[in-house]
Amino acid sequence: MKPWPYPRWVAHRGAGRLAPENTLAAFRLGAEHGYRMFECDVKLSADGVPFLMHDATLERTTNGIGVGGDQPWDQLARLDAGSWHSRAYAGEPLPSFENIARFCLANGHFLNIEIKPTPGLEAGTGEVVANHAQRIWRGTDVPPLLTSFRPDSLQAAMQAQPQLPRGLLLDTLWDGCWDQAQQLQCVAVVCNHALWDAGTVAKARGLGLRTLSYTVNDEWAAQRLVALGTDGIITDRVDLFAPA
Repeated sequence: MKPWPYPRWVAHRGAGRLAPENTLAAFRLGAEHGYRMFECDVKLSADGVPFLMHDATLERTTNGIGVGGDQPWDQLARLDAGSWHSRAYAGEPLPSFENIARFCLANGHFLNIEIKPTPGLEAGTGEVVANHAQRIWRGTDVPPLLTSFRPDSLQAAMQAQPQLPRGLLLDTLWDGCWDQAQQLQCVAVVCNHALWDAGTVAKARGLGLRTLSYTVNDEWAAQRLVALGTDGIITDRVDLFAPA
């Protein structure tokens, strides 16, 4: 197994559900709860700017309409990404990936970047995100971990910046998933937490892969994963789990 520099506890989309997901406000709140590693979703604007958002469409988490990837960054940057959550966060903007990356570097935080492409832009998103990550983290000790459910995105990231660590996201253990992780030269697999048991943990370890889980919001589930010796726990409940 290669050395693993990342903390076990990872704040999902910044601070889980306590603040508007994938915003700088959420990252700040997660940090206030003691978290040192964060997960976020990154996609591309129509003019190729990486920015944070989970959904393909804008309606759930902003006051915008339509597909986020169809709009240029100067329009996306004007959207309100906080009012949907609560009045306290009204006016919170969508962050660019560059903004979040600089925040993490300035504060010594670690980052798990989920490459979340607009459908049809899997390879292009993987390439651009990897190139931006390499540029921003160049010369630092611990690079970000690039993950995705989309093998095409991870393949493009590997071709663009092979030195950056990668992880394959899995919601099921589909035929060939372990081989796919090896072909992509992944250092980790990130599974729905229910997929981990003694057998799957042993399988991953036998392949030299680290074991991470999403999204763990119950104490019993976290205790089970700790007992299994898994390497990373991604949670919304930054108020429940003390990351130390």
